[in-house]
Amino acid sequence: MTDDRHSPERGTTAADPLKGPTPAPAGAPTGEEQLLSVRDLTVRYRTDSGFVTAVDRLSFDLAPGETLGIVGESGSGKSAASLAMMGLLPRTAEVTGSVRLRGRELLGLSDGRMREIRGRRIAVIFQDALSALNPMMTVGAQLMEAVQVHDPNRTGRAMRERAVELLDLVGIPSPQERLDQYPHEFSGGMRQRALIAMGIANDPDILIADEPTTALDVTVQAQVLDVIERVQDRTGTAVVLITHDLGVVAGLADQVMVMYAGTKLEEAPVEPLFYEPAHPYTRGLLAALPRVDRRAGRLLPIPGQPPQAHDRPAGCPFEPRCSYAEPAACSVPVQAVTEVTPGHTTACVRIHQIASVIR
Repeated sequence: MTDDRHSPERGTTAADPLKGPTPAPAGAPTGEEQLLSVRDLTVRYRTDSGFVTAVDRLSFDLAPGETLGIVGESGSGKSAASLAMMGLLPRTAEVTGSVRLRGRELLGLSDGRMREIRGRRIAVIFQDALSALNPMMTVGAQLMEAVQVHDPNRTGRAMRERAVELLDLVGIPSPQERLDQYPHEFSGGMRQRALIAMGIANDPDILIADEPTTALDVTVQAQVLDVIERVQDRTGTAVVLITHDLGVVAGLADQVMVMYAGTKLEEAPVEPLFYEPAHPYTRGLLAALPRVDRRAGRLLPIPGQPPQAHDRPAGCPFEPRCSYAEPAACSVPVQAVTEVTPGHTTACVRIHQIASVIR
């Protein structure tokens, strides 16, 4: 059976990522000091009317044990970027750029090679726990399958013990009994915990959590986030947290990246981003949040709508909605990001002119 998902070819032959690094092109960043180094990642989808861009020249780094929060409205390219890194996009997608795990290039690997990476080096928690679990298999069988894929020599008894250990680690009570239950016998929060257990089954270097609190009430959300944080403390796994919930990011992330229309508009450590946001879009997101430290009143929505994927502005994608935009400066493509303070960057070309106004 052929797999309808792939890692796009880049015209080079990559080495086995589990055996040794692929030499980086001359002048390219190796990312050896980082766990994950992404450079100029671009995702385009082939349609009847031509290509549309979902992710545009995205670059970022992830350090061991770090939690990176990726925030933005629906359609901003958050999930597309994560699926591209794992080689899980459909064949209609064209992916270019560089994704290096401990200095080893992932883009261009065959699907067979990527299967050795998925779950073992990079794991993902999908946002819909009900559809992500197989309703015809017990939770324990699915956990043991996740272990067996990367450790086929482990005995059945050892796999069952590992599955019990995982359920206990994510806080599911009576794990021995729960192991033989089906997903429909779990609550929403327990299903999400089971997905986290599957994600960490092989002690991955990176755990991508794609909207892990979707459709959960606030109490269960807090429990799930506590599980992720506890697991990270125990295993040292780096986490990429994809969400539209800024409150979740504020409580869990070390570094935050703000995306809009497939473009990174701002990146900073969590406190500078929340207390001193640089990009007008980031400020708009924060202003739209209800807060207990200010008098009740109308929330401040961002005017307008995000651009359609096939009709992106030539310059800054936020320019049509930005009250600080200047057509001469903002309607041309952004060539480079601006460093506001060390570690805090923004793609706004007018940040120095408007800084005194928006603070």
